[in-house]
Amino acid sequence: MKFSRQREMILNEVINSNAHLTADNIYENLRVENPNLSLGTVYRNLTQLEEHGYIKKLNVPGDPVRYDGNLEEHDHFICEKCGKIIDIDSGLVTLSDSFLNDSGVTVNSCSVIFKGVCSECRKKELKIDNSK
Repeated sequence: MKFSRQREMILNEVINSNAHLTADNIYENLRVENPNLSLGTVYRNLTQLEEHGYIKKLNVPGDPVRYDGNLEEHDHFICEKCGKIIDIDSGLVTLSDSFLNDSGVTVNSCSVIFKGVCSECRKKELKIDNSK
């Protein structure tokens, strides 16, 4: 796969962000310094980068597709208050050997999404409760 200047910029934006950006986020971030960049170009390049294994696509039901530069196997935590997405080291969830043996399936990958309230939002909630 050839790497144009625009493709390189898009890849770097995903890799250098821990925010799990959407295509719109990436477009907004990059067009400030690259006014000729189109949203279509961003989408096409994200698709190519994902298909070639440079980035991962994160599908969260009810949310737009997000892109992740962390290629290590990992899961995600999503704050239900602020929407922040936090990477979690893989290995928290495992399938039992009996399930694998009994079902005859082969698992190639797994993605788990935990939902709850992040530490910053919990602190804000506690601060509000304590001030009443």
